[in-house]
Amino acid sequence: MTVIASPDEHLTGVSPVPPPTVGGWRAAAPLAVGMVLVGLVVLATGEGRGPVACDVVRAGLVAAWAVSGWVLGRRSPPLAGIVLAAAAVAAAAFLGGAAAMATDGGALADVGHVLGTAVLPAFALHLALALPDGQLVTSPRKVTVGIGYAVATMVGLVALVTDRVLPGWAIWTEAVVAALIGIGPAHRRYLESGGVTRQRLQWLGCALTVAGEVALVAVALRILVGWPQSASVVVAAATVVVPLALLAAATPLVTRVDRLLVATVSITGLTVVVVGVYLVVVIGLGRTPGRAERELLVLSMAAAGVAAALYLPARERLTDAANRLVYGERHAPDEAIRTFGSRLSRAIPMDELLLQLAESLRKTMALAAAEVWTGADGRYDRAISVPDRGDAILRIEPSALPVVTRAGVSGTAWVAIWLPDLLQDRPGQQVRVAPISHSGELLGLIVLERPVTADAFTEEDDRALGELARQVGLALHNVALDSALQASLDDVRRYAGELQESRARIVATADAERRKIERNLHDGAQQHLVALAVNLRLVRDLVEDDPDAAEMLAMLADSVKDTIQELRDLAHGIYPPLLMDSGLGEALAAAAARSPLDVEVDASVGRHPTETEAAVYFCCLEAMQNAAKHAPGAHLRVRVWEEAGTLRFEVADDGPGFDVAAATAGHGFVNMSDRLGAIGGEAVWSSTPGEGATVTGVVPLEDGVRPPVKG
Repeated sequence: MTVIASPDEHLTGVSPVPPPTVGGWRAAAPLAVGMVLVGLVVLATGEGRGPVACDVVRAGLVAAWAVSGWVLGRRSPPLAGIVLAAAAVAAAAFLGGAAAMATDGGALADVGHVLGTAVLPAFALHLALALPDGQLVTSPRKVTVGIGYAVATMVGLVALVTDRVLPGWAIWTEAVVAALIGIGPAHRRYLESGGVTRQRLQWLGCALTVAGEVALVAVALRILVGWPQSASVVVAAATVVVPLALLAAATPLVTRVDRLLVATVSITGLTVVVVGVYLVVVIGLGRTPGRAERELLVLSMAAAGVAAALYLPARERLTDAANRLVYGERHAPDEAIRTFGSRLSRAIPMDELLLQLAESLRKTMALAAAEVWTGADGRYDRAISVPDRGDAILRIEPSALPVVTRAGVSGTAWVAIWLPDLLQDRPGQQVRVAPISHSGELLGLIVLERPVTADAFTEEDDRALGELARQVGLALHNVALDSALQASLDDVRRYAGELQESRARIVATADAERRKIERNLHDGAQQHLVALAVNLRLVRDLVEDDPDAAEMLAMLADSVKDTIQELRDLAHGIYPPLLMDSGLGEALAAAAARSPLDVEVDASVGRHPTETEAAVYFCCLEAMQNAAKHAPGAHLRVRVWEEAGTLRFEVADDGPGFDVAAATAGHGFVNMSDRLGAIGGEAVWSSTPGEGATVTGVVPLEDGVRPPVKG
């Protein structure tokens, strides 16, 4: 089956509304029934006494659910069926209740009212487990819904048999149980969904949260102050947001409301806390307020709710103001100590972090001075000191180094034994030293100084200082690792540069030797052969009277000509003079003319450095020779062009192709890669057996330019 989405579906993410079908009247029928029943409710309750608020709420709820079901019927018929059935049952229940009140009851009215009211929580459970599409996708859900309907029906039948009235506690118990059972599966379905489905469920979640908030406040006010008179009517009226949310979610313009959902859940939770506290304090520990006290109680509840809502936004500002009042700055001095570990990941130099740490230590612990010493192998420098005391060097004997490394936070007496040099400039001071170590290596010291007349260092001070030294040790160790890694990277870059330079020198030397051999052949052996050919012609002229001698000399002359041509071809293969004199275009055209294949050359480029032209020429020549060897009779196309600061080439044939993975390990491919790599270029081979082959290469014309090659 092929599904074709309309343009509207792509734009909105929601399937367009389908046209009315033959079964449309079936979806509209429950709506019509529900509206008729609503009208009957209004007429019945209005007879002789006029409609009251409860009747108006009931009629409005039935109408809202019926309209919601009708709209959903055009998008999700299974879900619409649940909603419309619930609306019809609710209308029957309300009609039965109204008829019982107006006509002093009757068997049919009692059945409709009691049984319909008892079954409504089962519909709520069914709806929660069937979201978002109305389908009960698992057997446990189907069983749960069946049990829910059965229990609700049994509760209604028991009420009919006993006193023909459904107690309020029974319907509330059913509603609470249905909510507790349905909320977990509904939430799991929400977490598993995505896209438009999740957005629709978010709308429904907002509506349920708002309804729960209103119900909670109404019940709390009824218990505490006796208002409103009928809390059940207010709770029922609040549920109208649920069908409205279903209507909103069914529109094509549905959007995300996750932030609104978070806010409503937070506010509802806050309300639960406030209401719970008031119920425990006022009712549990005190007494039920009198009539005169209820107004004050409502105002106090409102004040508590507003104060709780404003606490979090105001907390940060109040904390900043308190810090400025106490410390003279926005943040408390010990914040730099508590957040030292978290700030290590930020782009702050280590010297700056250590300076902030020393300043914070001095303010927080009321110190005369705070210092941080760093180093290794028994030699340590005073890196940070507050106030600044300049540079200094501390040397620790090898015998004392293990002791200092393993020591914890130590006082003046211990320092006098193992680190006496630290006390030279600190007469009459309390001193605390915390070794900064990591993996058994002493990386530095934290030295604190406080006047003798000041408070002594406490165990809490020592504990905080020890934890801080551990964090600083980890930080210094990471800095050392970073420095070592950076040095290694610099070495690798240097070695890579030297390697590329050496490759370039090797290629340049090879090309120079090629040119030298070509010149030697041209100026040496080739000239001797030419002279020999001339001399042979002269000798032939002298011995024309001897036919045999003349024929033999003619054969020798032809042989010399062939030898000269082969020597020229050999010289051109070693390094063509045409490449040096005229450039790539002429040299490649000459090579194409010597090729046994049909070669098309497009190389209208300017002159470039000798090593660049040589690399491109010999790579193209290698590719042409490979094509002549493995694809005889193929058409070959050689193209050279300039693009984005690079010189590119492509050699393509329409031959049988080859397996790239198996062929690239050959000598020719290695030569091409080495030659291009020596000047910062690269080559790519692409081929599919039966579909020809293509060799593509790129050489940078500017320093640092090495764009990728498209195979």
